[in-house]
Parts: sequence; structure tokens; C-alpha cells
Amino acid sequence: MRRFPGRVLGYCYVNPGYGREALEEVRRCIGDREFIGIKLYNEYTCTEPVVFPIVELAIELGVPILQHASHSHYFVEEQPRMSDGGHLAVEVWPGRAPEETGNIGEEIVRMSPKLDRKQVEVTEPTKLVTNVTKPTLTIYRPAKDKDTRTAMLICPGGGYWDLYWQLEGEEVAAWLNSIGATGIIVGFPPCGVPLKYRVPRRPDEPKGEPARRPLQDAQRAVSLVRSNATKWGINPQQIGIVGFSAGGHLAIATATSFDQRTYEPIDDVDKISCRPDFAIGVYSGYLKAKDKDEIAPGLCIPPGTPPIFLAHGGDDIISRPEHSVLMYLALKKAGIPAELHIYATAAHDFGVRLSDHPCSTWTQACTTWLLHQGFLNHQNELSQRDKNHSKGSY
Repeated sequence: MRRFPGRVLGYCYVNPGYGREALEEVRRCIGDREFIGIKLYNEYTCTEPVVFPIVELAIELGVPILQHASHSHYFVEEQPRMSDGGHLAVEVWPGRAPEETGNIGEEIVRMSPKLDRKQVEVTEPTKLVTNVTKPTLTIYRPAKDKDTRTAMLICPGGGYWDLYWQLEGEEVAAWLNSIGATGIIVGFPPCGVPLKYRVPRRPDEPKGEPARRPLQDAQRAVSLVRSNATKWGINPQQIGIVGFSAGGHLAIATATSFDQRTYEPIDDVDKISCRPDFAIGVYSGYLKAKDKDEIAPGLCIPPGTPPIFLAHGGDDIISRPEHSVLMYLALKKAGIPAELHIYATAAHDFGVRLSDHPCSTWTQACTTWLLHQGFLNHQNELSQRDKNHSKGSY
């Protein structure tokens, strides 16, 4: 086996076909701090059995693993691309995503505009992402002594145009880790698990309606996480989804459309259930019909819909609280366990940040709900962060 020395900062390219020898070399290189992550050689993907030992090693070492490298054996990339925070990154689709043309330009990371306090709770610019054509999962694992083996896919909002990655992705993953859950952001390369789903809406996805491609990404992501549950230390019956604003709609749509996939199955992953075990929608949009006091026509609540937690600001002018209220009433009518919290005078976009406003205590209420539903170990007390909500400190 060959190894080509180079810069201190770089990725170790690995051919899984080398088996134990590859694992030993990767462990040595990462241990010597020669490399900051792993890239898979050729067309290997993280869902192939031959790659499982490398995925497990990446999780153990706390380094990212990326797919589809074009070089053999081991060497150091001159200009490595790091996932935020160095977390495990997994592509949602083995190839091009369904209905994806990939002709919208390079993925962009930029700062959001500064907004007025009447519109949002967090007014300062935060990091957002757009031009996503390759959906990914970024896996944030909690400390071992807190791990409840529960995972949540995180769907940032942004009107299906952008992803508010910092406020409604990374910060949410940190909160989930604090209560012992894996966060998986549906978005950047990967437990909270942020999901980087496809944005902006494409020309055939009209403004004012939910975009359809993100639901394809979310359904596939749930099945992908469940298919990797053993390897990632996750209980396959404790996989939830949380979303904010448009991402809240995506979370609810995923929880209520599990009985029918929105794309043609492509491999064995799609044979695994895409039903989340619970869902959390925070100041969700697109839930209410435009001219009627009922849920939007694109949504239905089938038998088997999982328990749902809803939180909203009473003075939200971007996504009015009626979206959550009407969804709650529809869930109750259908006999689905649901909980609703409306915070008087709160606006949009409060995320999980601590503030003087009572809306910042929704995470404490949600943690209690998760405990009551049995999705967090009962021996784990509320995190110090949530206890401090009532004390005005963090």
C-alpha cells in the first residue's frame, strides 16, 4: 500500500477494498494528525457493506467522511473541503437526485439580510445556504454519556428558496446534542442530523406553494438513517424529524406522507420505512389552506401518523399561527397524539436561541414532551441549557 505525504491539513483517500490494512492506515494517519478526514475512492458509498467498517471508524475518530473521490490509495489533498465542524457527511442519493438537472450553478453560502423586529425574533444576519443540487446529511453526535440513541433530521427553513443553516440547522443540532439526541441536518454533508435538501425551488415549483423535491429528499433521508441505524448507534424506532418555517412544513409533510413515496424507489434503502417516529414543527408555513380555515389540500393525516409537537409565535406575520392551530385541530380530530404551544407576542424565526421572551422556552416544553413520549431515556434529566431557560442564563 502506498501513502503520499503532503500538507498537514488534508483528507486521506481510502480504497475500502484494502480491508483491515486500509483501516489500520487510516487510524494511524488520523492519530498522527496528518489528516482531518476521509474520502472514499472511486464510486464507493457509505451504504455499501464493505464501507461500513470505515464509517464506524470515522464516527469513532470524530472525523468527516466524504464520498466519490477520484484518486486511489492515500494522499493529502492540497485544498481540502471541510464540512462545518468536521462532522460525518453522507450524500442522500447514490447518484443524481430525482428530477434534478443540476443546472442552477454552484452551491452558495452567504449571510441572510438583516430584518425588522416586527418580522422576526433574531434580526441579525446569520449563515444561509442555497443552490443545493446534491442533498446531504450532516451528523452531530451527542457525548457518549448523554446519548439516548434518538436521532432527529433537522430541516432548516427559508421558504424553499434558501436554508437558514446556522439559526435553524447548526444551532438546533447543538441543542439536540445537549438533550442526548443525534442531530442530522438535512443540508450540508452530515446525531441532530441537519438535512441539506434541494433549494431554491425550481421553475416548475411555483411560488407560494410547497416545493415537491425537498419531500423526496426528506423521505429518502429517513429511510437512509434507519438503514444505517445500527452502524450509527441509533435506535431505528427513535428517528424523528424537526423543521422550522418551510422546514416545519417539510417535517409535517414527511410525517404524514409515509404511506406513499414521492419518487420511484431506486435501491434497497427505499424498501425501508420512511415514516418518522415523531415530528416537530416550529412556526411552520404552508399548513393552512389559502382561503379556508382547514389544512392545506396537499396534506392529509393517514392512520399511523406519528405523534407531532407544534410551536408558534402568536404575532408571527410571516407564517401566521393559524397554520399550527389548524394542523393541531386536524391531528386531534384524526386521533393522532399532538401538542401545541402558542407564544403570545412572539414573531417568526426564534430558533432555539435563549432570550427574555417566553418563546425561547419551547425547547424545554419539547424536551418534556419527548421524555413523556418515550423518545429520550427517562433517567436523563433535562439538560442544563433547558433548566437555565427559566433562570435567564445559558
